[in-house]
Amino acid sequence: MKSYRVFLRFIFIATILTKGISPGQAQSGDQILDGIGETGMIARYVFNGDLKDWSRNNLHATAGQNATFINDKRFGKVLSLSGEKNDFVQIPADALTDMESLSISGWIYLRSEKEGQVVFDFGKDAHKHFFAAPSGTNVQDGFQSVMTTGGDNQKGAVAPALALNRWVYLTIVVDIPAKTMTTYVDAVPVGESKQIPRELTEVFGSSGDKNKLYIGKSLLTESPTLDGMLHDFRIYRVPLSKNQLTAIYTNSQRGVSNRAVNVTKVEDNLPEFPLTRAQLYNAYLLAVPDVQVETALGDLPRLPSYVVGTYKEGVVGPKVRVLWPSPNDNSTVLEAGRYTITGRVPGTDLQPKAIVTVKPSKTAAAPQLKLATFGLNQVSLQADAQNQQTKFIENRNKFIKTLAATDPNSFLYMFRDAFGQPQPQGAKPLGVWDSQDTKLRGHATGHYLTAIAQAYASTGYDKTLQANFAEKMNYMVNTLYDLAQLSGKPQQAGAVATADPTAIPYGPGKSAYDSDLSREGIRTDYWNWGGGYISAYPPDQFIMLEKGAKYGGQKTQVWAPYYTLHKILAGLIDIYEVSGNEKALQVATGMADWVHARLSQLSKETLIQVWNTYIAGEFGGMNETLAHLYRITHKEHYLKTAQLFDNIDMFFGNANHAHGLAKNVDTFRGLHANQHIPQIVGSIELYQVSNLPEYYRVADNFWYKAVNDYMYSIGGVAGARNPANAEVFTAEPATLYENGFSEGGQNETCATYNMLKLTSNLFLFDQRTEYMDYYERGLYNHILASVAENTPANTYHVPLRPGAIKQFGNPDMTGFTCCNGTAIESSTKLQNSIYFKSRDDQALYVNLFIPSTLDWTERKVTVEQKTSFPKQDETELTIKGNGKFDLHVRVPGWATKGFYVTVNGKDQNVRAQPGTYLKLSRNWKNGDRIKLKMPFQFHLDPVMDQQNIASLFYGPILLAAQEPEARKDWRKVTLDAKDISKSITGDPQGLAFKIDGVDFKPFYDTYGRHSVYLDVTLK
Repeated sequence: MKSYRVFLRFIFIATILTKGISPGQAQSGDQILDGIGETGMIARYVFNGDLKDWSRNNLHATAGQNATFINDKRFGKVLSLSGEKNDFVQIPADALTDMESLSISGWIYLRSEKEGQVVFDFGKDAHKHFFAAPSGTNVQDGFQSVMTTGGDNQKGAVAPALALNRWVYLTIVVDIPAKTMTTYVDAVPVGESKQIPRELTEVFGSSGDKNKLYIGKSLLTESPTLDGMLHDFRIYRVPLSKNQLTAIYTNSQRGVSNRAVNVTKVEDNLPEFPLTRAQLYNAYLLAVPDVQVETALGDLPRLPSYVVGTYKEGVVGPKVRVLWPSPNDNSTVLEAGRYTITGRVPGTDLQPKAIVTVKPSKTAAAPQLKLATFGLNQVSLQADAQNQQTKFIENRNKFIKTLAATDPNSFLYMFRDAFGQPQPQGAKPLGVWDSQDTKLRGHATGHYLTAIAQAYASTGYDKTLQANFAEKMNYMVNTLYDLAQLSGKPQQAGAVATADPTAIPYGPGKSAYDSDLSREGIRTDYWNWGGGYISAYPPDQFIMLEKGAKYGGQKTQVWAPYYTLHKILAGLIDIYEVSGNEKALQVATGMADWVHARLSQLSKETLIQVWNTYIAGEFGGMNETLAHLYRITHKEHYLKTAQLFDNIDMFFGNANHAHGLAKNVDTFRGLHANQHIPQIVGSIELYQVSNLPEYYRVADNFWYKAVNDYMYSIGGVAGARNPANAEVFTAEPATLYENGFSEGGQNETCATYNMLKLTSNLFLFDQRTEYMDYYERGLYNHILASVAENTPANTYHVPLRPGAIKQFGNPDMTGFTCCNGTAIESSTKLQNSIYFKSRDDQALYVNLFIPSTLDWTERKVTVEQKTSFPKQDETELTIKGNGKFDLHVRVPGWATKGFYVTVNGKDQNVRAQPGTYLKLSRNWKNGDRIKLKMPFQFHLDPVMDQQNIASLFYGPILLAAQEPEARKDWRKVTLDAKDISKSITGDPQGLAFKIDGVDFKPFYDTYGRHSVYLDVTLK
């Protein structure tokens, strides 16, 4: 199990009631444990009778010999270590690699003061390790927390020895950016060491290195083992603050569940700036205009995020960001008339006004589907103009090569396990979220089905590779088909079976439904599961969810069963669409029928409650997939089932459809990003098949708000300190600095995957350039940037704090998180939005400037795009074939230095405005060449509510400062106010630049420490 586990979210977390979210909007369910975001925990061992990891990372510990649990009057059952040689606990080896910082905490009852015993000793060997000795060592008396990287390089925090024969709460915090190690006893600091090793990799190595992680045993062979008791031992990947560990200490005394939590906003540990100080271009701002806006009765107005400003001293500044109030309902627009909204410009006393006219007319009709996509087999990636492999080809090849070497039996292992079927010889299960006890197991299989379908469609350039993926598809589908055929049917003639999905009994010998997937506890009575059922676990989780089960690791809790199912169904449909495999469609429709049978019997009130449940009610894009099945089969009940997945509160405000996103009300603030973005993707698919305009408005309004009010510079849209969860939207829109930049990371990579999917789907209806400008941003600066340098390992979260470092996982595709799953999809379809066509094949849209070849088979036309973009600010399109059609080329919003067009070497007199599509209409001849030149320039992208904290772009490419080590503060740079390029030197063709001697290069080419955001001063 690899080091990406340190990214994973954990289970026992408490109901969120946080500043900025009213109880009516707060997402129900569990989100935070002791006020700490769920991304912060690596592992938690309660030791109340077993050695299981209570987080969902499945880092279960093992005993050196036998684990002894005894009854304790304070905590109930606790782990007792005797001090004998083989009495210790070991944690899986890869738990502590690729970490930014580290905190370890737990209750200890010390029974002996023998010298050299340790609470824990984590490291590579006796020369590179980190240990805590409660009674000192032969070198030093007192309680020691020591980190050594070999030789004499040793740093330790010394405190009085721990008291004997009483419970003590011990915490050790290693803060790498601050270069400190602090020891706490009962939440009180007792020791500190400074100038510790600047990287934890010096102690634990990097991904793939094997560590020895002991509790109660030293890596020094002659040292004694621990004589004492342990309770609730935790490992965090973040440096806990004093307030956080005080909350843990206080809450942990109340029992295991820890439902009483600190719900205050996480204290700011980012630099603070005076709110009244005008920063960046706003320091030169003289005025901003008021705006006039119209809206329909009941719809909140869409206010412009940027307006044109007037600057002084000859400064030519960008459009000005205006922060507007964001109501929780639409009560202000329920009557026709006019009203005024007052906005603000950060750091200034300017208060632009929006004069809103509410018209009684009906809402304008939503647009119709105008464009169509090309198949992945119609677009191929090519080398650049210098015949060098592009980043797109590099990443594609990493994933294709590794996918080709995978064993399908690993992805089928838990399906066979669920159905009680034998495993083929040599089959090995996946790890991480697909391991035996994990309630999400099977999710990676769904991603895998999609990835091999896309790989099959994309590898026409290598028939051997294509045959490999064809074989994998057939094998996967045949196995899943055979398993699905077992469901609801008797084992032998005359035996009892339950074909009705609504009549599934308890498992054999059980008195309730449960989510026990252990080898001893899993039910495998597939004949009782209802006809058509397919999953990597029995149907209990679906039933438990209907009855109100929450998210968690206990047998009475569940983990997003419909999320997993969406991946499986989507993958089966993808295989059907690229290969025509009817069995794939039959498996998908059989399970869709099962879902219809169960959900159609639930009340609307129950569905609203279920889909609003944190994580447990996460259903991925089930609405999208069922609408897709309706589009394929034209069977009405699939459309109706898709609509049963409407997230009514978010989409429509309530059961009466009073407001919600359909009325442009922000109903997703503070919610889990990737739980909800796929639901919006489903909304646009539902609009396509139902033609109900409110579904389109849900998607359109969401996209505008997400991109304008929640987006970081790389294109990601989540990462909150408030709520204390790196995977959620901030508590209030347009407050990334105030409430964002979670220390646990931000910008979940699979959320950007889904944002790009939503963006391209919206573009098919409305050809707004801003859609493809965003797509380009997210593709280059997050998706490309999420892959490791030499393997297909990829990021979960992308940290954007000062001096951060990317952390990659799943290099060999043997253990998947959600983002590892979407990564194998993203990197097998990198060509998918370069070109679109009109549905009547009379127009072609060129959206992205990527070297590629388009086979427009419907017109018998080939388009070759030759470029070294973004190392070159031009591209050339060559037409092969003949015909009259419109060619629409994107004029990016960043192309403010001009956009120049030649056809067959002749300059074209065109007016190309940034942020538009330029139409070139003619009767194209074989060999026609269209050359597009778009000079790059540097520009800054500030955080909306803290303008001096900004990212630097060169054209569409985000440039990251290359940092020598971790840091706490933002890197400061001073740039020329009238022309920031005067302060920057370097090689544009190599995309290598310097500012004040510091190297800057594309974020997608950055693998060490970096600063994506800078503290910028203009002079």
